[in-house]
Amino acid sequence: MTTPTDDPPAGSGRDARAATRVGAGIFLSRVLGFVRERIFAYYFGTSDFADAWRAASRLPNVLRNLLGEGTLSASMVPIYSEFLEQGKHSEANRFAGAVLGLLTTVSAGAVLIGVLIAPLFVPLFVPLWSPEKQEITITLVRIVLPMSGILVISGWAIGILDSHRRFFVSYVAPVFWNVSVIAAMVAGGLYWGLGQRDLVVVLAWGALIGGGVQLAAQVPFVLRLLGRVRPSLGRRVEGVPEAIRNFGPVVAARGVINLSSWFELFLAGLLANGAVAVMGYAQTFYLLPISLFGISIAASELPELSRMRGEDREVLAARVAVALRRVAYFLIPSAIAYLALGDVVIAALYETGEFGAAQTLISWGVLGAFALGLPASASSRALSSVFYALRDTKTPARIAYLRVVVSLVIGVAAMLPLDQYGFSALRLGAAGLAIGTSCAAWLEYVMLRRALARQIGAHGPGTGPVVRLALAATIAAAVGVTLQLVLPPAQPWLVALETLLPFGVLYLVATALLGQGISLRR
Repeated sequence: MTTPTDDPPAGSGRDARAATRVGAGIFLSRVLGFVRERIFAYYFGTSDFADAWRAASRLPNVLRNLLGEGTLSASMVPIYSEFLEQGKHSEANRFAGAVLGLLTTVSAGAVLIGVLIAPLFVPLFVPLWSPEKQEITITLVRIVLPMSGILVISGWAIGILDSHRRFFVSYVAPVFWNVSVIAAMVAGGLYWGLGQRDLVVVLAWGALIGGGVQLAAQVPFVLRLLGRVRPSLGRRVEGVPEAIRNFGPVVAARGVINLSSWFELFLAGLLANGAVAVMGYAQTFYLLPISLFGISIAASELPELSRMRGEDREVLAARVAVALRRVAYFLIPSAIAYLALGDVVIAALYETGEFGAAQTLISWGVLGAFALGLPASASSRALSSVFYALRDTKTPARIAYLRVVVSLVIGVAAMLPLDQYGFSALRLGAAGLAIGTSCAAWLEYVMLRRALARQIGAHGPGTGPVVRLALAATIAAAVGVTLQLVLPPAQPWLVALETLLPFGVLYLVATALLGQGISLRR
């Protein structure tokens, strides 16, 4: 295959720079996300309205998860990228227009149905909540659902931009969503002086407006690449039948995962009050390194691997090995830091207003349980992208089914015993669900590695590098914990500065001394 003349040659480090651009966009968005979460914690803590918002954010997310960027990455990006590689730009435009038209039709119909049946399905998922708590959740779901539909189209835009290697724009766009949500809470709480019930409704409207602004920010860049796009419902447009075939297994797998997420929400709703909110706080930190390093590497690798589909399998295996080493470099220390210093991390961001010391300790327990599976979960994102590039969506889907079953079985077994322990009125039951997630993440990782080995051969990050990274992170964490114990009490942000900064510096130094520095090029 030929490479466009304006692109740097393979092996020039373009893959690393692409991952950096994705990570930079995600980082900026996540920084605003943390500001959003701190303001949310200040106003809502672990109150009933915090539970309602977390549930209302999660229930409509099924639409975005089924049809959004992850699914489109599996079904659309490999085909669209191959059109570009072959110089078939008119075919690529027709394909993009057909995908846009089909997505818009399906997501609009799903939004309408969801808004109509919200009063029926919300009580099914949180049956033990009071009628008032269910009512506000229904209201929030009806506002947030259209936002999910808009973000599906935003996922289409991300697919186009990624295929053209315009990574930063697509992943920095959520900054606008975060700004809108922050503005809504600040205006409602600070200037209008609203109570929690009215404020959470204003928050939902801010999220809906933010979704529209996020999409609008991407549109000019997409149009610049496509020239003129004509949405259609042409299922016979070249590439669309294959995309639909690839789409089916991914949607089925994501459907099972979303049912699992809903069932997890149902289970959390059976636990002590505040469990849903605590899981949301912990998941914010859990998803941060996955987004910054797992998703960034997976997103940047997918278009390149799709272009390399005809290459020798050893070349692909070498590229995958480098990607997994990059993931390990960042995710191993993230997991160890959350386990050893998670209370410091959580207190620095959340401990304010309605969020106190008890909430910090419980959230740390849940975050620590999630952290056990962090490296596996992020690595699985990269491995799944390899299967998608090889046009194999069925293997990751089949493994996802098993992962969901294992997660729920272990989560149910662990949550009730752990719900007997806690601080104040809060309990650790949600940590049981997080343990199920972590165990299932490792199972998925092992199975993906084995399945991929049958296709491309040995591709692992290597036992030696992983052990050295873990050793460096453990040494750094031990120093951080020691500093936390010996230094005098201080404000949470100062404690974080005194412990996390030395942790990061020591990890960088230790990995360099152990020959595992940050430069992980092919």
